[in-house]
Amino acid sequence: MTFERLHFVASAVELAQSSMERLIARHGQSPVDEADVIVALGGDGLMLSTLHATQHLPAPVYGMNRGTVGFLMNEYEERGLKARLATAEPAVLNPLRMRATTAEGGLVEALAINEVSILRSGPQAAKLRILVDGKERMAELVADGALIATPAGSTAYNYSAHGPILPIGADILALTPMSAFRPRRWRGALLPKAASVTFEVREPGKRPVNAVADSTEVRDAVRVEVESRPDIAHTILFDPGHGLEERLIREQFA
Repeated sequence: MTFERLHFVASAVELAQSSMERLIARHGQSPVDEADVIVALGGDGLMLSTLHATQHLPAPVYGMNRGTVGFLMNEYEERGLKARLATAEPAVLNPLRMRATTAEGGLVEALAINEVSILRSGPQAAKLRILVDGKERMAELVADGALIATPAGSTAYNYSAHGPILPIGADILALTPMSAFRPRRWRGALLPKAASVTFEVREPGKRPVNAVADSTEVRDAVRVEVESRPDIAHTILFDPGHGLEERLIREQFA
């Protein structure tokens, strides 16, 4: 496939901005709603924000690392960009939907490509009741929090919390506790992608929590529902041999 109309976005750091200026000088800048591909220059944070901002557009996103980790990005190279795009391999990601009810009765919905996290916001550990498809699976988890991660997000916050790395094509989600106090030895669970997970916050006045879907934070959440949205698809492009599947396997042997 050929990509003629390119739209560039970049993070605010000087390195990314100067790189974007040079690439626009080489390839021009098409309007984002007319572009064949969106080229994101920065780190994983920029990639996530770009995917969220352009999910209504058909153009895939190709990232080049001008940030730090860059797990979702390709190596930066100014020359031969269109040739790289022509041979790039797509990876399709389905986000999670978070529906968070607040202590005041508000309802906030947000999408997460990496994970939805439930985090204590006070000095005491959170107490969470966990239901899967409406059935109670854990009456009380006492921990700093818990998260639901997609395969794409399994190497991010989930991995730092000692959760499993999931193959990119796996139809499963990782439910991972953070610093679990009780049950002390509980390491989490693997759930079908179609599962609906609900967290009910116990003693929210004494043990307040925040719910976070990627970068969208909801304070003083008392109930958080999480489910996959297979009807929403984000397409990321990777250089051949360096796609998400290869990166996820390689990460496990690092």
